Amino acid sequence: MALRKVLSSNVCSKINILLWEEFQWRSYNTAKKNLVDIRPMIQKRIESRAKDYPIRGMIPVAEEVLNSRRVLIQGVSALLKVIPIVSCKFCPEVYIGEVGHLIQTCCGPKRFGKKQVHEWIVGGLKDILVTVEAFHLQHMFQSIVKHSERFDLERVPAVVELCWQAGADPNHQCSLTNTPDSNGNSCVADADGVEYMSIQELKSIAKTTLHAWETLREGVQRLLLVYPAKVCKHCSEVHIGPSGHLARNCGVFKYESWRGTHIWKKAEVNDLVPPKIVWRRRPQDPPVLLNEGSDFYGHAPAVVDLCTKTGIIAPTKYNCMMKIQGLSRPMQFKD
Repeated sequence: MALRKVLSSNVCSKINILLWEEFQWRSYNTAKKNLVDIRPMIQKRIESRAKDYPIRGMIPVAEEVLNSRRVLIQGVSALLKVIPIVSCKFCPEVYIGEVGHLIQTCCGPKRFGKKQVHEWIVGGLKDILVTVEAFHLQHMFQSIVKHSERFDLERVPAVVELCWQAGADPNHQCSLTNTPDSNGNSCVADADGVEYMSIQELKSIAKTTLHAWETLREGVQRLLLVYPAKVCKHCSEVHIGPSGHLARNCGVFKYESWRGTHIWKKAEVNDLVPPKIVWRRRPQDPPVLLNEGSDFYGHAPAVVDLCTKTGIIAPTKYNCMMKIQGLSRPMQFKD
């Protein structure tokens, strides 16, 4: 009797397993068949959606962004002829001034430990305005870029690519003629005689440059509300379009199991126009910023700090970051 129960239970369990496997096989095949059936419909919907772009109302915004980018590069190039900057030899840290700070925040790849003192060298335009590049597409909804096609497409600044897809003229004089070269210099003719300008003239250039910076970021923000852009979660790669590319060039070593494949998410303004936050010296701070007061010093975007060095006032939205009225060192109480 006991043997009969054991045999019947084993037979029932095997039948249940076979039925479950059959159900899974049928479900998988049905889902796969349905996916193949709807694939032409998805492709047709993507092609019909492409007819709505570019949006006419956003074309002036894209043109304004390109103009602001040109003015920004020219203004920063002019100010750098008067105001010195330094950059770290081992990491992306930048400081506006002749002598760098002594804050121990260097963790470059050639340093043996973290939180080391920076080794400063003369900086340039590329240290202030970081160029983020992206693949140039013929139109926004073209086929996804494969890994084997990564060298067939041109790389252009992501802001310029966004403006082109938004309807800006590809032959516009502000598109690529003002891109910093490999040495960090502007490819356009800078203002002559900047070294001999008066304080008021330098302030005027700084105001124009700061206004161009704010206009550029606001314009990119407006464009990103309409046009899709992606950024990798693990690196700074940007792609302008509804889906990211398939080029396996993600450089984060701890994600090697992904074979260099990017993990995409929605891009923000800071991904296309990095603000490049730097330490800012205030009047109450020591001549050289020390590591002991790092909790009390202020910060600012590099462009904002560069412009305020001429004496102009930064927008109020940066006051919290800059800690204008903050302490320069811990308070010492007397007994």
